[in-house]
Amino acid sequence: MRLIIMGPPASGKGSQGPFIEAHYHIPHISTGAMFREEIKKGSKLGLELKAILDKGQFVNDELTNEMVKSRLLEDDAKKGFLLDGYPRTVPQALFLDAFLESQGLKIDYAINLYADEDLLIKRVTGRRTCPKCGAIYNIHSDLRPKVENICDICGTKLVKRSDDTEDVIKERLVVYHNKTEPIINYYKDKGIIVDVDGALSAEGTFLQFKQLIGDKE
Repeated sequence: MRLIIMGPPASGKGSQGPFIEAHYHIPHISTGAMFREEIKKGSKLGLELKAILDKGQFVNDELTNEMVKSRLLEDDAKKGFLLDGYPRTVPQALFLDAFLESQGLKIDYAINLYADEDLLIKRVTGRRTCPKCGAIYNIHSDLRPKVENICDICGTKLVKRSDDTEDVIKERLVVYHNKTEPIINYYKDKGIIVDVDGALSAEGTFLQFKQLIGDKE
């Protein structure tokens, strides 16, 4: 199964990753996680990425395309994958289709998550991340940690990302509407879009997706 998951910031893309990864036995490939890992290294590229992301802007297509292409050529992605955070522009979608076609492959479904913007802002400002293992929590939902501000998995103190602010999320939503929403029509024209309610619980959203496509593996 080769999947794309789309939707505005905080619509639940990252939360769906573990469900889809486990059910379909495919890697969850998040461009956001790839960028954050580079930032964590403190490299020149990482510093450039941090400056872009802190402003709520998108990383340019050329750099993102090459990072994703390199990742999709790894062994664990040969039987399928879930792309999270990519493509974010129509040129990226065209690049991805051309690359997959060159490998004799194609995208099976593009999952489109939708949710009210007030909920999205609340989710972002309440998000907390483990700097050690990468686990994500939210103080405003059932994803809150068992012990306040402590990771359930490794016991590390949680942090709030520098871009998880109301000003940044509002800017990201503007960018999303301008640049990413056109991709929805692109995949609708291909007949592979699946609209799923991102306002549900993570498990509820996944169950709705399975009901819409059938329990295929």
